[in-house]
Amino acid sequence: MTEPTSVSPRADGLPARTKPARAADLAPLDLARRIVELAEDKKAADIVLLDLHELTTLADAFVICSGGSERQLDAIADGITEKLRDEGIKPIGREGTPESHWVLVDYGSVIVHIFTVPEREYYQLERHWAQAKTVLHLQ
Repeated sequence: MTEPTSVSPRADGLPARTKPARAADLAPLDLARRIVELAEDKKAADIVLLDLHELTTLADAFVICSGGSERQLDAIADGITEKLRDEGIKPIGREGTPESHWVLVDYGSVIVHIFTVPEREYYQLERHWAQAKTVLHLQ
C-alpha cells in the first residue's frame, strides 16, 4: 500500500493535509507491484510482471494474468480498478469484456492484461515481449 504524500504546510498554522497517491505519483514498477497484489487478492493465476521501459514508449510495464472463467476475469478487473480508485488512482481506460475472454485496464505507465487461459495461450504476450525483463512470475 502506498503512503499518502504530504503538501506544504498551511499558512494559517493548521496541520497540512495529505493527498492520496495518483498513478503519476508512483513509480511504474511500484504501481505494477500493487496491481499484482490486487490480482492475487482475486485469485488470479500465473501472474507475470514485465518491465518494458527500455523497449517501448507504449508503457513501462505489463501485468499479465489469467482467470478461470468470465466471471473471474470481471472480478479481477473490478477488484483492481475499485481498490486503486479507493486509493486515488484511476485508470485511463478499460477495454474488452469478460465475454471476449480478455480485459485490458490501462493505467498509462502500466497496462494490465487479464485473459482466460486459452486466449492467453493463443496471444502469447510474454513471447511477443520476450526481450522484456520479467520482474516477477507468480504461479
